[in-house]
Amino acid sequence: MEMLYLLIMLLMSAFALGTMAWDKRQARRGGWRVPERVLWAMAVLLGAPGEYLGMRAFRHKTRHLRFAIGLPLLSAAEILLAGYLLFVR
Repeated sequence: MEMLYLLIMLLMSAFALGTMAWDKRQARRGGWRVPERVLWAMAVLLGAPGEYLGMRAFRHKTRHLRFAIGLPLLSAAEILLAGYLLFVR
């Protein structure tokens, strides 16, 4: 179960990172954007570390207080849970 959690987190994080890159590109071009509720859903579904990395790497959503505070906290919680499952249990 621990490895499944880690695999899901890695896959969702990779997908969330790519989504942040795409959304930033669309923001620059004035194209269709990913709704914030979809970004939050990906983050809650174990993609927060990748989404946070995308936020920092692409400077995307950094002015939105909910993202600037919420994503680091959610990322830390997901990473701590992964550490607990892998090393403590």
